[in-house]
Amino acid sequence: MNLTAQIRTVINELPEGKTFGYTDLNISKEKFSTAAKVLERLQKKGIIKKISKGVFYKPEQTIFGELMPDYSEQLNLYLYENGKRIAYETGASLYNRMNLTTQVAFRIKIASRGKRISINRGALKAKAVKSYAEVTESNYDLLGFLDAIKDIKHIPDCSVKKAVKLIGNKIGNLTDLQIAELINYALLYPPRVRALTGAILEHLQKNANTEILKESLNPLTKIKLGLKEIDLPTIKNWNIA
Repeated sequence: MNLTAQIRTVINELPEGKTFGYTDLNISKEKFSTAAKVLERLQKKGIIKKISKGVFYKPEQTIFGELMPDYSEQLNLYLYENGKRIAYETGASLYNRMNLTTQVAFRIKIASRGKRISINRGALKAKAVKSYAEVTESNYDLLGFLDAIKDIKHIPDCSVKKAVKLIGNKIGNLTDLQIAELINYALLYPPRVRALTGAILEHLQKNANTEILKESLNPLTKIKLGLKEIDLPTIKNWNIA
């Protein structure tokens, strides 16, 4: 099978609206230059569309015309690099999905450790922020929980009391291994995150090494979050008020 036929076969098997790049064509890097010419011809025929440099999609045909890839599909272009996750969505849009707020962000935030990812493409707009740890497929949800704890006083339309309850419920569903990882990542965050994470875990009575969080804190530091013991009974153990 020649290269053109090989590429056509791969594209024919893709669902409409699915984005793809050269690495998805099952070809070696040495053939990328030739593949570019094949893809250019397919664009001229209207079989595929180019969404950004090196990224294409097979347009979905409807009675109203062609549709662009959906929001998640477009966003994934920036969250992955060579098939590996390097970033995740954070801020108000994440907290909306976590049911912490009903507000929808006009401009989302994308967190990555080693790359600044800003987007201004049609309806997709994003501000770059730096993550506290290297982002992987297995840890980005945990980093999202810690981000929510970090921003807990500033989540739109959500009291700290309500946020603690909702975040606590989600953390309560984690496995022991995930909780151990959560603690390790929490050590990379500011003191208020370490303290509140420890208080939540202690209240949940999880079999977790929260002492490492407590030892990382200055015993003279008070964390002011506007919480009472009725909201979270363990706050005094963590100098939280």
